[in-house]
Amino acid sequence: MPKFKVVVTDLGYSTYDYEKKVLQQVGAKVELADCHTEDEVIKACRTADGILNRTAPMTARVLDSLEKCRVIARYGVGVDNVDVKAATAKGIPVCNVPGYCDDEVSTQAVVLLLALARKIISHDKAVRGGAWDIGSADPIHRTKGKTLGLLGMGRIARAVVAKIAGFGMNLVAYDPFVTQQQVKDLGVTMVELDALLATSDFVSLHAPLTPATRHIINEKTLAKMKPTAYLVNTSRGGLIDQKALIEALTDKKIAGAGLDVYEVEPLEPDSPLKALDNAILMDHAGWYSEESIVELQTRAAQAVAAVLAGRRPESVVNPQVLK
Repeated sequence: MPKFKVVVTDLGYSTYDYEKKVLQQVGAKVELADCHTEDEVIKACRTADGILNRTAPMTARVLDSLEKCRVIARYGVGVDNVDVKAATAKGIPVCNVPGYCDDEVSTQAVVLLLALARKIISHDKAVRGGAWDIGSADPIHRTKGKTLGLLGMGRIARAVVAKIAGFGMNLVAYDPFVTQQQVKDLGVTMVELDALLATSDFVSLHAPLTPATRHIINEKTLAKMKPTAYLVNTSRGGLIDQKALIEALTDKKIAGAGLDVYEVEPLEPDSPLKALDNAILMDHAGWYSEESIVELQTRAAQAVAAVLAGRRPESVVNPQVLK
C-alpha cells in the first residue's frame, strides 16, 4: 500500500516512467490526470500529498481545496500559473527546475540572432521561389564589431555570452541585480536599459516575467532601439507588448525579431506576426531536447520525493515555508 499519492495535473510527455521510478523510492504512487480547468484540478488533486504541474491552473481557489498537499513541483523554471502567495499561506513549498534547459535556450537565442543577421529564412524562401543573388535587394551586414545587448544576466544569458564569444561582438547587459564586478571576467559591460537599447544591434531578452518586467519592451522602449536592430525573445512572451512589437515590425521601426515565446500561446491563428517577413517565429521550443525532457521530469519528481521524505528539495521559490 503506497504511503503517498502524487498527481500529475496535466499531460505532455510520452512517458512518466521517470517520475514513477523516483517516487516509488519514497512509497509514492503516481496518478496521471489531464486537467485544464480549476474544477478538474480540484477533483484530481484534493487528496494528493504531492503535485506535479505543467500548465494546469494552480490558483488560490485550487490551493484552498487541497486537503493534505505537502509540495507542488512545476515542470519548468517559471511558476507563472501557480499562485505562490496562496501556496505560501498554506505552508506548501513550490518547487521548480532551474537550469534544466540552459544549454537549449541559450542555443536557441544564438540561432535566432544569427538567422536574423544572415537573413536565413527570407533567403531560403526567395531561393525556393526561384530568386538568386539576393544580396543587393536584401543587404546583410557582418556581425563582428556589432553590439549584443542582454536584458537579464542570469544563467542562460551567461551561456549565450560563452557561445557568442567567437563572433567578435561587443557585449552589454542590463540587470538591476547584477554588478559590473560580478561579470568582470565575462567581457560584458553593465549599462542602464536606455543605453542598452540605444547602442545594441541585437537585443536578447533573458529576464523572468514579474510585475516589474511585464511589457518592459513596449512602444516607448522599442522607439529607443536602432531601426537596424533586431530583437530576440526566448524568455517569456509577457516581456514584450506584442501589439507594440507588431507595429514596430510593420513600420520598420526595428529591423526584425526572432520569437520563441508569445503573450498568448499557442500563437493565435490570425496573429499579424505570421504575415511579417521580418519576424522569425518558433513554437516555444527553445527549452526542448530529448535530454532536457528527461532531466526536467526526473528533477521535478526528485523535488516532490525530497519533501515527502522530509528532506529539503533542490529549488524552492518560497523557501520561507521550509522554516
